[in-house]
Formats: sequence, structure tokens, C-alpha cells
Amino acid sequence: MDETSLTPLDPAYARMLRVQFSIVALVLLAGATIAEIAIPGYTGYVWVPAGLFAAWLLVRMPMRRYAARGYSIEEERLRVVRGILFRSDTVVPFGRVQHIDVNQGPLERAFHLATLTVHTAGTHNASVSLPGLARGDAMAMREDIRSAIRRDTQ
Repeated sequence: MDETSLTPLDPAYARMLRVQFSIVALVLLAGATIAEIAIPGYTGYVWVPAGLFAAWLLVRMPMRRYAARGYSIEEERLRVVRGILFRSDTVVPFGRVQHIDVNQGPLERAFHLATLTVHTAGTHNASVSLPGLARGDAMAMREDIRSAIRRDTQ
């Protein structure tokens, strides 16, 4: 199974990641500002590196994380690939699926996204999450997997 056969996540996921990293960057810069005020005589020693790191978080990380994820559904299997430094390629046969959840947090709702979580039989990697799906796509995938499970059990 190669990387080219993967379906990318919804582009709104990259925008949502940028908002998440913006929140982290604001907290980081607030802490750096407090440190700058608390340490007299060292203006810029904390704020400059924190600002550069925050800029890197906002510019580079959302697109790297977005590009590092993908999925495919074929031959009654869900394949989820994720990870920047440590790559994970998980394949879940529909026959092992116990139940399926579609979740939305506040940011996901704002961007009309959802996370599909597939729970399987067993203890190791008993659930696989796929964030960054359009809500309609997540609901359709849940129904496709349910239909395949029903066909197998009848």
C-alpha cells in the first residue's frame, strides 16, 4: 500500500490546526512577555526565541501535520496513516469493528469537521481515530462501515 492511494483530509483541517497553534503561540508569547518583564536588563532574550518559535508553529506545523495524515477505504478495510517523526500505518478490517463514533469538539464544529473513531475487538490499538474529516464525510463513512458489517453478519 503506497502513500499515493491515500485520501487527504478536508482542507479546513489545516485552517483549524492553524487556529489551535495560534492559541498555543499566544500562551507562549504571554509567558515570554511576563518573563521579559520579570527579568530586567535582558530585553529580547526570551521574547525573540519565543517569537521565532511561535512563528514556526504558525507557519510550518499546521501544514506538516495536515500533510502527514491520510486515509483510504478499500476492500472492506479502513487504513489510517499519520505521524511526522514516527509514522503509523493502521489497517482496520471491518470484521473487527465493534462500534463507530463521530465526535466534534468546539473548533471542529466551527470548521464543520468531525473525528471518526473506530473501536475494534482486542486490546492493542483497540480504537483508531481519524480527525479532519468533513462532518458529512464522517457520517457517510460511518454508514458505509455499518453497511459492510451488516452484510458480513447476515
